Amino acid sequence: MELPVTPRVKALLQLALLHRAWAKADPEDPDLAGVAATVDQVWRSPDHPRLLTADPRYARQFQLMYGALAPAGLPADGPHRAALAEAVAGDLLTPRRKSPFLQLETRYYAELAGVPHRLADYPELYRISRLAAHGDDRPLADLDVCNVTHTVFHLADFGFRDPGLDEAGRAHARDRVQRLTEESVRAGTWDLTGKLLLAQHCLGLDPLSTPSGAAGLRMLAEVQSPDGAVPGRSAGDRAPAGANAVEFFRVSYQSTLVVALATVVLLHRRPAVPALGGAR
Repeated sequence: MELPVTPRVKALLQLALLHRAWAKADPEDPDLAGVAATVDQVWRSPDHPRLLTADPRYARQFQLMYGALAPAGLPADGPHRAALAEAVAGDLLTPRRKSPFLQLETRYYAELAGVPHRLADYPELYRISRLAAHGDDRPLADLDVCNVTHTVFHLADFGFRDPGLDEAGRAHARDRVQRLTEESVRAGTWDLTGKLLLAQHCLGLDPLSTPSGAAGLRMLAEVQSPDGAVPGRSAGDRAPAGANAVEFFRVSYQSTLVVALATVVLLHRRPAVPALGGAR
């Protein structure tokens, strides 16, 4: 039984994101070679680009991410270049009909791909974000963990640059992320906890030292198998004991990749963090 197209595409894009972060954090790590070989093979395949457009809802964003996350060494006329050109041919790189979050994500990948855009700068996109707008009088449940964490990831290039927030903005974001981490650990949501631990790091916190971060790391260490797999998104949504390889992958791949991404960034000494600017 083959994995459906859209989950397969998402998994490969997330794998490419892991590869990029791993290569920046520890390019000499011998364990990186297997991931690098898989990403290189997929990005060279002339058959892969058609999978990106299988679902029209995600097609242009997938093509942009595919072009942005292309590994080094591909030919200049490789399939990723044609997909990228198709992605940016319309109004993808303008604010038209985009939420602040989608504008931020699009700007991040456009800069990573080296294509011009007409989107607002990062400080403005943070100012109009749901994270920045969350007041002290509003319940924490009003915030979506994926929206919050990816806002931080895109501002901070997944931990490889300063997020560019002023003192008040950084304190606000840290408060919300730490409180969300506490809630996520309490709820036992493994994938969201992994994202929040990385977001803490991106905001200049040490998850090993914050109470919520330490609790999250302990929880993930308890459920992770010796090969690094996290068996689902939470204790209530884990792969059954008799799951076959495809069933296990569908349930576990997202949490496993998130935790792997957090691990390679957190456990390897990151290079000097530049000020907010280009994504590379």
